[in-house]
Amino acid sequence: MTNSINTSDGTIKRRMPLGIQTFSVIRRRENVYVDKTALVYALANDDARFNFLARPRRFGKSLLISTLREYFEGNKDLFAGLEIEKLESEWVKHPVLHFDFNVGQYFEGISALEGRLDTILSGYEKIYGSDNAESAYGTRLEGLIRRAYEQTGQQVVVLIDEYDKPLLGKVEAKTDNIDMLMLLKSFYVVLKSSDAYIRFAILTGVSKFSKVSIFSDLNQLRDISMLPKYAGICGIMQEELEENFKPEIKLLAEYNKQTEEEALEKLRKHYNGYHFSEDLSVSVYNPFSTINTFSSHMYRNYWYETGTPTFLVEELRERQYDFGNFEKLIPLMPDDIDLYRIGQDVPIALLYQTGYLTIKGVDDYGSLLLGFPNEEVKFGFIENLLAEVRYEANLASFNYHLFLYDLDSEDFDSFFTRLQSFYAAIPYDLNNKQEKHYQTIFFLLFTLLGRNIESEVKNSRGRTDLVMKTKRAIFVFEFKLDGNGTADDALQQIEEQGYTEQFKSDPRKVFKIGCVFDNDKRIPGEWKVAEN
Repeated sequence: MTNSINTSDGTIKRRMPLGIQTFSVIRRRENVYVDKTALVYALANDDARFNFLARPRRFGKSLLISTLREYFEGNKDLFAGLEIEKLESEWVKHPVLHFDFNVGQYFEGISALEGRLDTILSGYEKIYGSDNAESAYGTRLEGLIRRAYEQTGQQVVVLIDEYDKPLLGKVEAKTDNIDMLMLLKSFYVVLKSSDAYIRFAILTGVSKFSKVSIFSDLNQLRDISMLPKYAGICGIMQEELEENFKPEIKLLAEYNKQTEEEALEKLRKHYNGYHFSEDLSVSVYNPFSTINTFSSHMYRNYWYETGTPTFLVEELRERQYDFGNFEKLIPLMPDDIDLYRIGQDVPIALLYQTGYLTIKGVDDYGSLLLGFPNEEVKFGFIENLLAEVRYEANLASFNYHLFLYDLDSEDFDSFFTRLQSFYAAIPYDLNNKQEKHYQTIFFLLFTLLGRNIESEVKNSRGRTDLVMKTKRAIFVFEFKLDGNGTADDALQQIEEQGYTEQFKSDPRKVFKIGCVFDNDKRIPGEWKVAEN
């Protein structure tokens, strides 16, 4: 029975595993646990003994490694009542070597990685002995594997959690990581030569690194990251959410004055949507944000706020990537999605691997189509983009929501005057004098506010620049650069191209808005509004 606690208002709450990544602690504390042990058993007893799994941070990789450790150490009592209890009958105890690279400030340099390796290896050498002839980290690991096998008579299990954490730390610091790559390559390659002594091995991480590749030499590794069979091995699937968290869904709905159906829909839109294979029927919730929501009863961007991709945003901006494309699906070939090539033009693959994009479909040419998984990531990423503009423009205290008040009250002059102030504060070097630039900032600004906004909306005769919908009105925008037309021309284009015809049956007011940007001042210079 899962443990529960009494709150100050008399409500019964079950213990959520907040910040707990150790399987034994979750089980002994009787925290809520989503039973993944059938998949753990399948992985541990599959044909491939050497595996690699990539998942974003805080997605349950460390808990998976911890579960595998307890299973291979034969700790049957921890699995009482779980699916694996019906599948396993022998519970053989194997020696387990567990390397956890979550610990360490690796951006400081290779000495931090060397220190971490030495700490872990020294701990196991106290158990299985050491050899003075073994000086390199790889030979020390090789010796440990052999001695552990010889002393116990059982093949060894090697679990390596967040193998690439040292490498990603260097990428974020924008410094060379070749020395770390070479060290890790020489360390991991001994798994291949120690094959006869190994029962099972797995590396987890965020990315594969193709330059001086670790994986080219360790070629017996099977990558299970995109296998449909293991798509739900980390995270929470829809049926798991509804079966395991019924009390929490009820409390969440009551706290937010929602029906349970409304709470489920809010959870789905905000935290679901991750696909780790081309089988889109397996959709995964972010476990970190979902658990935090059930604990606090509040919908927040918990996962995003623990580590925004600042270095990715900066790299995308430096390469002048069109941020408006993130609202569209981005094609990427399957062979490229699991590799991060250091210095590549646009690190779209790394955005997928780190959880900011996910698979949304497959096009006719076999490319995977990537997009935001859910609202948490979408609005968090856009906030990050605009925060960069806001910081450089000294707009830290700018109140975005006043734009919405202006539109809701149909005070268009106030709206555009406020917009002029916003654009005028953006530094010159962030402004490329293209219509797309003005449109993209406008799009990001209002998408952040959570409004239903669409870019380049098509109809049978053309496409308008932006359409925004509120509860009371629909706003159809057409933008021009000065010299390319007037505000009247923009309104005429909306009319002649029939941009508002699709909204004829909509009971809301429909406004046509023409806007001309002044290239010299880099602000909206002229605007006109007409009600349809």
